[in-house]
Amino acid sequence: MSDNPYTLLTAAEVTAAVADPWRVIANALQVAYRTRNMLTGGRFVARIIDAAEEANHHPDIDLRYGSVHLSLITHSEHRMTDADVALANRIADIAREMDLEPFAAPPARFELAIDALDITAIRSFWKTILGYDDDPDDTLDLVDPTGILPAVWFQQMDSPRPQRSRMHVDLWLPHDEVQERMAAAIDAGGHLVTDAYAPSFWVLADAEGNEICLCTWQDREESD
Repeated sequence: MSDNPYTLLTAAEVTAAVADPWRVIANALQVAYRTRNMLTGGRFVARIIDAAEEANHHPDIDLRYGSVHLSLITHSEHRMTDADVALANRIADIAREMDLEPFAAPPARFELAIDALDITAIRSFWKTILGYDDDPDDTLDLVDPTGILPAVWFQQMDSPRPQRSRMHVDLWLPHDEVQERMAAAIDAGGHLVTDAYAPSFWVLADAEGNEICLCTWQDREESD
């Protein structure tokens, strides 16, 4: 029998239970609030820390001038749990009490994907030149040790593609924002390459064929 004190939740369960404006991005909960100045941001962070200590469950916090950015995941499980939802909802209450507004733009997560025939042959180069570490959670390949720069993962190629870019951007968005973002990108001169994998991800490209995947948590439910 497991000693795990948390209840693991699927992305769909988290989405149904968490308060606005939190959103599921990949395998974590994220939100960003406008605080207008550093003093208000510091007070907000102090209240979040008090709530986190009381819950014995801690978010990742990024305090900037005029904003606070938050991410929640149960790091010991590399998954979202009922504890993440409970703390996210408490933080949403604190923000309302302080009359803080979320960013108009939804939270997002940026990753760089590199296609390769021989991943082993190129992995060390990218790890060294970027100064990255191996991902301790084993969900990606390489991560910035400061947690600031985008993660990198390698995608296995079956055959050479000399006429196609072998790098592309993965942009994780809230599932309820992706259609609007996609429509805006197409209006801005892009085009849809394929929706064969939707709603897990859509592949779009600019006018010269440079690709980006718009990714959501949907159709990626974790197996227990």
